[in-house]
Amino acid sequence: MLSSTSQFLNRLFKIEQKGSSVSTELLAGLTTFVAMAYIIFVNPSILEASGIPREAAIAATLWSAGLCSIAMGLFSNLPIGVAPGMGINAFFAFYVCGTMGLSWQTALGAVFVSGVVFLILTITKLRILIIKAVPDSIKAAVVVGIGMFLAIIGFSSAGIVVKSDATMVTLGHIGDGKVFLSIIGMLLISVLLAYKVKGALIYGILAVTVLGMIFGLTPAPTSVSDVFSFNIPSFADTFMQMDVMGAINYGLVTVIFTFTVVELFDNICTLIGVTKDAGLMDKKGNVEGMEKALLTDSVGTMASAVLGTCTVTSYVESTTGIKEGGRTGLTAVVVGLGFFLSFVFAPLAGLIPAFATAPAIIIVGSMMMRNIKDINFSDITESIPAFLTIAMMPLSYSIGNGFGFGFISYCLIKTFTGHVKEISPVMWLISIMFIVSFYMHGV
Repeated sequence: MLSSTSQFLNRLFKIEQKGSSVSTELLAGLTTFVAMAYIIFVNPSILEASGIPREAAIAATLWSAGLCSIAMGLFSNLPIGVAPGMGINAFFAFYVCGTMGLSWQTALGAVFVSGVVFLILTITKLRILIIKAVPDSIKAAVVVGIGMFLAIIGFSSAGIVVKSDATMVTLGHIGDGKVFLSIIGMLLISVLLAYKVKGALIYGILAVTVLGMIFGLTPAPTSVSDVFSFNIPSFADTFMQMDVMGAINYGLVTVIFTFTVVELFDNICTLIGVTKDAGLMDKKGNVEGMEKALLTDSVGTMASAVLGTCTVTSYVESTTGIKEGGRTGLTAVVVGLGFFLSFVFAPLAGLIPAFATAPAIIIVGSMMMRNIKDINFSDITESIPAFLTIAMMPLSYSIGNGFGFGFISYCLIKTFTGHVKEISPVMWLISIMFIVSFYMHGV
């Protein structure tokens, strides 16, 4: 029975053809899910600030992440987990609903319309044209920039890097127990990877979690209710509550345009970075299943608005599973199943602290740095845009912003140095979109 199941999965996801195995894909999916599990608790807390009821926000988060990750795996056969996007959820709650004063229903309407725009761009092949228009140096820089972005997320979660009024960021308290365990986790994972131990990332996460419990730095389960609960949250309060006309009437060029640009390029950059790092992108920049992934993302964005959460997007944490060998959609399906199981096992998922997942995220960030070798630093017209792409992702805490700075500078520097023929109309269009987006963000 087990053998026949493995054979079925192998045929469905072309696992052996892609140089993987069922056990490797299952481990990769578990690793990615653990790295993404923080969204179960963080996203509802952020959405609650917009006025969305917490129970509905939890349900919408789990349903959207579960459905869209499984759809990504089955439809595109890519090892990419999908969930409501970090950063865009803060923009949704604190800027659109906070600063601008829109209701969460209107904000969800804007998310839905942006999903329709994504669908149109995908069907007309414009999103594929955008991906193909990205120069090789920028593609390499995107991978490195995402690695740096992951690193700053991990260092911050571990407490190794903290805020500073004087210098913006500074070294945290290394003597703090949680910080110390995170450093131990990095060392353990590094050694395991050096010995080519499969499951190194998940072993490191579990080891730090257990040590944290032993030393009283994170709560250990004391009862059955600490492991699972049958109080299943419902999204009844947010289902189909998006106010599409309210969003359109407020203004297409303001909130909807900003949502669209931020979501569009955050997702495209993540797909480029993750697939290139996994070796799934060929020399021409093509990725098998990319169009289906973009279609899944488009429909998923509309579905997230219907359910009651901000836009879903591909997660950079998918690289943790890829480093464990995940190469097919089975990895993404396991991630989706993990989110569905979290309806019952949410308390258990909550037992894994941020300082335990941080080491894995930092290590993955370091491993993505190898792509810097593909950037021609002897050519200023290539190296400066690549550098701005890399630097602005962690420093502005946005993958999309880094891409925007890189793309705009690429077009301008090439133009003023007599290389205007290297710039396609699609590249100019992208640059103009970013310029408008940056201007709208500034006002």
